Amino acid sequence: MRALRQQASRTQREGSEPQIVDRMVTDGEQPTEPPQLVQAATGIAVALCLMISVVHLMAVFLHVAPSNPISQRYDEQIDAWINPVFEQNWKLFAPDPDAVSRQISARTKRTSPTGAVEVSAWFDLTAVDDSAVKHNPFPSHTTINLLRRAWTAYLDTHGNDDQPRSQRARMVQEYLRNIAVDRVAGYRGDPFEAIQLRVITRAIPLPATKDGPQPAISIPAETRELPWWTVETR
Repeated sequence: MRALRQQASRTQREGSEPQIVDRMVTDGEQPTEPPQLVQAATGIAVALCLMISVVHLMAVFLHVAPSNPISQRYDEQIDAWINPVFEQNWKLFAPDPDAVSRQISARTKRTSPTGAVEVSAWFDLTAVDDSAVKHNPFPSHTTINLLRRAWTAYLDTHGNDDQPRSQRARMVQEYLRNIAVDRVAGYRGDPFEAIQLRVITRAIPLPATKDGPQPAISIPAETRELPWWTVETR
């Protein structure tokens, strides 16, 4: 009888061990591999970001580098990628500093509840940018260049008649208008239906040389008022 009891106890103990092992496996103590689909999607996203970064760097380099057969062949594609968001105002070997200063102002127009047309006073957008840069050791690139470069791009695409004759010219016009609308709306709470820009261009005096200041050249300031542009009520 004692032998039968020992054998039955041994059989019960051996039969319970697999249950303990199975329970340990099913409890999730061993780490599981991430799904292959997630790994593949992550790899594709990383490769796509790297490819876009390489294309962007190559486009910027060809844009600022001296003219060469590659930049001449793909000139339209490079301009479409760079302008107007990534527009550059420098060259790799030949910087071209501005010789004039421009004061860009804006005024708005709206229709009052009585039906009368109300035109606001001129709001100096350039002065706002200058005040944000003055005494700021780390001024924002947007504050320094956004409005100024938008106006330069407008000059390049419109000339003197303010008529957009290409898709890029219309895009630049909307870009300049949107910048002005956002700046005015950020400082004035009154709604408006249209906006107009005025640009006053003044020549920058020549820097002094070792022989002293150079003779001043009297060049009258040039004032240019753009047409009224309709905007959504702000």
